[in-house]
Amino acid sequence: MSAEDPKDVLELARDGIARYLGDALAAGQIDESSYRQAGQNTLPNLKTWLEDEDLLRVSPNLRQGLEQVIREGRWEDLVNAFRQRARFGTGGIRGMMAFDRQSIEMLVEQGITAPILKGPNTINDVVLLWTSAGVAQYGRRQRPPLAKVVIGYDSRVRGRDLAEIVGRLFLAYDYTLYFFDEPCPYPEMTFAVPYAEIKADIGILISASHNDYRYNGYKLSCGNGSQFDPHERDEMYNKYIAQASPKDILLCPLGDAAPGKLVFLGGEAPLPKVDYFGREDRILNLHKKYAEQVKKFLFTPDLAARQAGSPNPLKIAFCAFHGAGRRAVPRLLGEVGFQEANVEIITRHRLNDLNGLFPSFCSRPGRERQPDPGDARAAKVAVRALQDQLSAKPGHWQFADLDILIGTDPDADRCGVVVKVPPAQRHLYGGQDWVLLPADLMWALLVWYRLHREAEPHGKLPEAEKKFIVLSHTTSDAIALVARKYGLGVVKTWVGFAALAAAVRDVWGGKPLPPLVEGRDAPAAELCHPYLFEHEAMDGGLRSFNVAAMEQSNGFSILGGPPPDSRSLGTGGHVRDKDGTLAALLIAEVAAWAKEQGSTLFELIDQHVHLDPDVGLFVNYYEPDPLDGEYPGIEGDRKKKDILRRALGYFQLALAGDLEIGGCPVTSAVLYRTGKYDAIYPPSADFRFPDEGVRFYFGDRLNHATVRPSGTGNSLRFHVQLRDRDPRADLVGRKQELMSRAKRITDHLRKLLKAPRR
Repeated sequence: MSAEDPKDVLELARDGIARYLGDALAAGQIDESSYRQAGQNTLPNLKTWLEDEDLLRVSPNLRQGLEQVIREGRWEDLVNAFRQRARFGTGGIRGMMAFDRQSIEMLVEQGITAPILKGPNTINDVVLLWTSAGVAQYGRRQRPPLAKVVIGYDSRVRGRDLAEIVGRLFLAYDYTLYFFDEPCPYPEMTFAVPYAEIKADIGILISASHNDYRYNGYKLSCGNGSQFDPHERDEMYNKYIAQASPKDILLCPLGDAAPGKLVFLGGEAPLPKVDYFGREDRILNLHKKYAEQVKKFLFTPDLAARQAGSPNPLKIAFCAFHGAGRRAVPRLLGEVGFQEANVEIITRHRLNDLNGLFPSFCSRPGRERQPDPGDARAAKVAVRALQDQLSAKPGHWQFADLDILIGTDPDADRCGVVVKVPPAQRHLYGGQDWVLLPADLMWALLVWYRLHREAEPHGKLPEAEKKFIVLSHTTSDAIALVARKYGLGVVKTWVGFAALAAAVRDVWGGKPLPPLVEGRDAPAAELCHPYLFEHEAMDGGLRSFNVAAMEQSNGFSILGGPPPDSRSLGTGGHVRDKDGTLAALLIAEVAAWAKEQGSTLFELIDQHVHLDPDVGLFVNYYEPDPLDGEYPGIEGDRKKKDILRRALGYFQLALAGDLEIGGCPVTSAVLYRTGKYDAIYPPSADFRFPDEGVRFYFGDRLNHATVRPSGTGNSLRFHVQLRDRDPRADLVGRKQELMSRAKRITDHLRKLLKAPRR
């Protein structure tokens, strides 16, 4: 075979790919639809990537990497890289940069043009540029044309390099580029887009959020900082991204940007070792503007003085999980008065380094854990590092003195909190004196605190009739009951901040929300509402101010009231996507207030959530499947669909009254399907993709288990919610019982869905 002749390479690939697909189908490793799709797409896509000179122009080692993979006979990897385009959702695209650690390390060492396997179904320089060409054309062809873009990146491998080439493309399309000078939190990027001195049209962050080191992505925001509405997303993809060609990839070096066309976003002064291309005197101090924005949401304006004068101030630890929160969160904590001596930044095991390999979370290949502050295993890494770090500091305060440990993920849009457990309840957590606070309880406490503090001076909540919360349908009903106790309305949506923001936008419009029962406007309707699940006490459109938007996956924001225009933040509100840095600051305030009252976060939750008869004891338990990453590749497609088919079978059993899960009789079941992924999973006579899951009820509407699939990745989620209305006679005993029951239900669900039903 001649390495210089793509025709010879393609002939070899044709035979190898056909053989692999035929063998995989015969062995039952892939299904018929995946076989057909891969057979139709893989070779034509590979041919384009091997032969198109415009692709080779922007990624000069592309052909070399592909030829090497073909010579090695890595047919499965080739199929997975070329069988489809990376799936484009409302929030952009996310996927693996490579399927093996060696290739990721080549990217680290050689840069984004390293000769590794790249294809339309991996995240690489070609995919990001090709996608960006479509986004840029979409923007320029609007009326009036979109003209400004904000681009940032987090700590992912070669994140800045990927962000820079995307920025070069937008410059070539005559956009004004606002470019972060260091890894930035996603919420700071979504704040920058509608910020008054910028007023950009598009925001892009190169990030894969909390996923492991193999992943990267392209987070896309519209002019108000939220994710694009589905109809805008569909137009952008179908008319522009899908129609773009490699010839549309145009590039302008950052140094050649016309005067005023390139503005850097950062802090007070240029950073060392950063090339500003002669624009050091034109850095917009966005960090200061963002801090001023976040501090508006505190209820304790004299927090700094109170902490400084306290004989026992709050002791905080912070873990950046190798991410962009490493400067942002300590900077915010310092701005509001938490003294440096009382804020321990976890540096042991280099957890504060910007390292996209996330070395603390991958001990060996096949153990690619996520740097997710909402994952108990990741929290254990942070706790052990903190314990090691403090024990090496004699005379300094120690782990026993710690009040809270706050963590944010690589792009700092998620926040997790570790708290101390009272001695009488440590047996519930294997005897350890700390626990990762579930986001459901964290948000329930935060909502209670904010409503309590606002109501305290008045004896009741001012203008409660105008206020509401929004949460996803897999987020705890404890939060909804806390809100209702204070007279707020409640809106529930499907999963994701795009759905939360869309629901709030509808409320801002003043129109009554449609009557819905679990997402449907009619009991027999097959499809649910595109983003609404249900709502309560919204008073026919009279409510307008959102006091909290939250989801189980550690996401939180405050969206406020109707904005002055469609390109602005809500009045009195914050960014329209989740913000781990805001959540970190607000939780720190609650912890400081609790300590002044002689209490803790853990004890406040027991007192004001679990022991409130209007709320009750809630146990919300969550596990992903698989625990890390996803079912790999084309074989993973078949595995996910097989599991979902079994879930649909058990749904039918539940309707017949013939199902128990974890020893609990299932009294009813509901299937949630919006149809938003029908293009990916076409409906057939025997399968309808339940994109928002299948829910099994145990007795009443507050006790249930939900199996929910990812739409764009091969993974599933198990959510269990159990409630005891009045546990006051034995709170600890009831906690133990519900926690054990939730785990039994989850374990049994896994067993039922992983094995063929007999």
